[in-house]
Amino acid sequence: MKKILLLLFITTSVFAQKSVNDYKYVIVPKQYNGFKKADQYQTSSLIKFLLKKNNFNVFFDDESLPADLVSDRCKALTADLFNDSGIFVTKVQIRFKDCFNKEVYSSKFGKSKLKEYKKAYHKAIREAFNSIKQLNYKYVPKTTETIVTKNIEVSTERERNYNLQKEDKVVEVKQTSDELYTNITNVLYAQPKDYGYQLINDVPEVVFKLLKTNRENSFIIKDKNGTFSKKSGDVWSAEYYENDKLVTKLFRVKF
Repeated sequence: MKKILLLLFITTSVFAQKSVNDYKYVIVPKQYNGFKKADQYQTSSLIKFLLKKNNFNVFFDDESLPADLVSDRCKALTADLFNDSGIFVTKVQIRFKDCFNKEVYSSKFGKSKLKEYKKAYHKAIREAFNSIKQLNYKYVPKTTETIVTKNIEVSTERERNYNLQKEDKVVEVKQTSDELYTNITNVLYAQPKDYGYQLINDVPEVVFKLLKTNRENSFIIKDKNGTFSKKSGDVWSAEYYENDKLVTKLFRVKF
């Protein structure tokens, strides 16, 4: 039997469960669903004010964002206002959602029976915010842990299976495709067009224009010598030439 040193580099995120403390920023939409205009009844302004008052680093979605947030949208939560109001009662809930639109936290409902809309929404929002105050938010950066395993004896038959040809060869165990895809944070949003789709980012600005082809899950990138094709789940690969060099980038695409 020959001894082979296997160096296994395993990186794991260390946190018991997702909490608002894992996120550095909060983004407040300037206009919520169900409202006819931006910041109607000053709902967005009030939510931003209350978040800021409770130590959240908060921005409107139409403001200039910090560089680290522009490069990684998943550093921020979005403060969504769920409106369940009826004819006689204004009833709202504040929901924090991550960059994949998954709910991380939801407040208790706030209610008001005031007849004037602005006063009613403000009273309900402040009441809903009472449960958020109790979170005592403080940003805690996520940490990672690297574990290196010990020597493992591998039989001659196992060596043949791994095509090892030299004694004491160091083998690096790489991440699988699925593990690599898990770490992708570049997110684009697809908008249907007659020619196919245009993909936009959070700025928002158009990143790619995709032209339809006869092949499923495969597009031509307009104005670039390249293709855009599906890899796994919502992960897509852009391959094109730039300055005579092949460029490959992976994105998560929300259709």
